[in-house]
Order: sequence, then structure tokens, then C-alpha cells
Amino acid sequence: MEVEAAQPRPRTSHTRLICWTVFVGLIAAINYAARFAGSGSTNRTSTHDAVYSYSTFVGGTVLYAVWLGIVLLIAIDRFDLLALRRPTSWSKASGSALAVIVAVFVWEGVVSKLPLPESPGKEQGLTPTGWEPAHAGAFAANLVLFAMIAPFVEELTFRGVGQSLLRFLGRVPSILLVGIAFGLAHGLLEALIVLVPFGIALAWLRDRTDSAVPGMFVHGLFNAAALAAAVLVS
Repeated sequence: MEVEAAQPRPRTSHTRLICWTVFVGLIAAINYAARFAGSGSTNRTSTHDAVYSYSTFVGGTVLYAVWLGIVLLIAIDRFDLLALRRPTSWSKASGSALAVIVAVFVWEGVVSKLPLPESPGKEQGLTPTGWEPAHAGAFAANLVLFAMIAPFVEELTFRGVGQSLLRFLGRVPSILLVGIAFGLAHGLLEALIVLVPFGIALAWLRDRTDSAVPGMFVHGLFNAAALAAAVLVS
């Protein structure tokens, strides 16, 4: 009788989870260090017009390319962890995405009325101080960066790999932890009151649709709306 060779056991996800946690922790640490290092009024003011600079687009694109490479390494030979697939139902995904969009903008309206030391929308220091037609090309390039490239990479990181790896804890804990990690990774303080609920809402959307794709569209819309509102209000 021919004996079949023993099949190797699937590699545990513990190593992947550790790598993902360390990576997200490093992103948060770097961003918080940059946040506090640039907390002076002069430094913060000088970054407000970063969206009118092509160097912002180039630097951001390179950064996200490296970021994406690390995420793909963590998910290597298990690309299903990325959740880069069609939603179980596009109609269900559309309805859920709309619910998230409405909830996020309503919550932002509530937060805008709170007596916070600094507006969460301005804390990151990327919102322009006014519209500058002469730099429309650079603004368009950075709109692509923040409304397309960033949401794609960040959703694969958090609602993709992160949520997939944390799913063993249960649906609710994984949704909450991914939302918290997403908020902290931005390295902000006042904005956490918006970013954490936003991250949780996107994680709920991913869980409901079994896909990170709907969240990419919502995330991109959120970022685009923030930039557009900053220009129009200014």
C-alpha cells in the first residue's frame, strides 16, 4: 500500500499578526513623533499648503508604495487576507456604504460643535489656507494621493490584513480594534474623536460586505470631501 506523504500544516497567522501589529505601531509612533515635533505654530502653519506642492505627491506616493510592499509581504501566499474581492452583494454594499457616509458626516457635524482645543479637520496640518489657482496641478495630484492612493493602501492594511488577522477574536472585537488602530496610526489627538469612529464604521462595512473595496470608495470620498471643503470654506 502506498502511503501518502504527510501534508504540511498551514502556517499559523501568529507571526503575521505580530508583524502587522509592530508595523502599525511603528506608523503610529512615527506620526506621533512628527506631530509633537511640528506642534509649534510656525511649523504647523508651513504645512497647511502642502497640498499645493508636487513634492508632497511624490513623497507620499513613494511612502505608500513602500507601505504597500510591507503589507503585501505580511500577507504573502495568503492574499485572501487583503479582502480585495467583490462584495457579497453590490446592492447591500451600496446601502451599507451610504449609511456609513451619512453617519460619518453627521458625527463630524456633532464634533464640530464641541469645544476642542483644535479642529480635528485642521490638526493634521494638510488643509490649505485658501484656493491657489496657480497651483491647481499640484492640488489635483495630491487629491489623487489622498483620495485614491492613501485609501487603497490604508484599507488593505486595516480593513484587509488587520481585520482578517484579528477575526479570531470575534467580529465585534476585531471591528473595534481595527478602528482604534486606524485612528492611532494617524498620530493625532483631537482627530481621534473622528478617526476612531470612522475606522470602526469602515470595519463594520468590511465585515458586512466581506470586502475592503466598498471602504476604499467611502474612505476616498471622505478625504476628497475634506480637501474640497477646506478650499471652499477658505
